[in-house]
Amino acid sequence: MLTAQAKSIIAADFFHIDTALGKRLYALAFLEHGTRRLHITSVTTHPTRDWTVQQARNLAADLALRMESPRFLLRDRDGKYGETFDTVVEAEDLRMIKSAPQAPRRVCSAACARRVSSIR
Repeated sequence: MLTAQAKSIIAADFFHIDTALGKRLYALAFLEHGTRRLHITSVTTHPTRDWTVQQARNLAADLALRMESPRFLLRDRDGKYGETFDTVVEAEDLRMIKSAPQAPRRVCSAACARRVSSIR
């Protein structure tokens, strides 16, 4: 069923990059499952709920320019998302789907992991 709905799904997940100077940067990645397009809206040294909400707004602005947008957003239960993040996403007519508690696999799946390892 996931394959049939791939065009309608975008997944959100955090990842980090360690710089050559030993500084850790965090990014919030959004992966469109249908096209495998990766959106990285910004990076920060300290991700907060407010920062995460702003990244949702940035994604919404990107998606608003398109004719056909995803219908579902998958995310894990990380506390950095919060209710405001969900509200911003749902205002864009995206249905929020949270991963199961303590799910062993990352939400963005292997496709996101491959792209993140290329970035690193």
